Amino acid sequence: MTEKEKAALGYLYNANYDQELIDERTYAKGLCYEHNQLHPQKLEERAAVLKKLLGKTAETFHIEQPFYCDYGYNIEIGKNFYANHNCIMLDCAKITFGDNVFIAPNCGFYTAGHPLDVEQRNEGLEIAYPITVGNNVWIGGGVSILPGVTIGDNSVIGAGSVVTKDIPSGVIAAGNPCRVIRLITDEDKRKYHRD
Repeated sequence: MTEKEKAALGYLYNANYDQELIDERTYAKGLCYEHNQLHPQKLEERAAVLKKLLGKTAETFHIEQPFYCDYGYNIEIGKNFYANHNCIMLDCAKITFGDNVFIAPNCGFYTAGHPLDVEQRNEGLEIAYPITVGNNVWIGGGVSILPGVTIGDNSVIGAGSVVTKDIPSGVIAAGNPCRVIRLITDEDKRKYHRD
């Protein structure tokens, strides 16, 4: 079994010394560099680079510069996806986003983790667990989402949160560790004034 196959199964695998994974990360980082160096007004060129990098995209998406990831092919985004500046996705396992996901600046999605045992860690072993974000999710600034987390549809994650466990649908959740604050209700539709 290859190290890449081990990672996909959630087993300990060696990312530091496996040439296949090193080559794939180098390729992805080259595409991230290319995207991040393009003039901000070159929207079509930027989208073309991201479509080459990411595993799945919809027609309507936008990722601000800079953007960084490990492999790219493990990232799938739905339609009307938006990620603000300085988004980092350590996609050693799948990171899947539904439709209408909005991500504020300085957010990180980290599928990778390391063993608690020092000998295994020093061998370069790590684990990777997928992250899933549902439809219509808003993630506030400076949020960190850790390996294995699922965020349900229609939820909001407050700024600065560290999401260590699954978050259900239709809630506001925040904190470190992130926890459910309350349900989103019909009253929230009337919170802000409209013309």
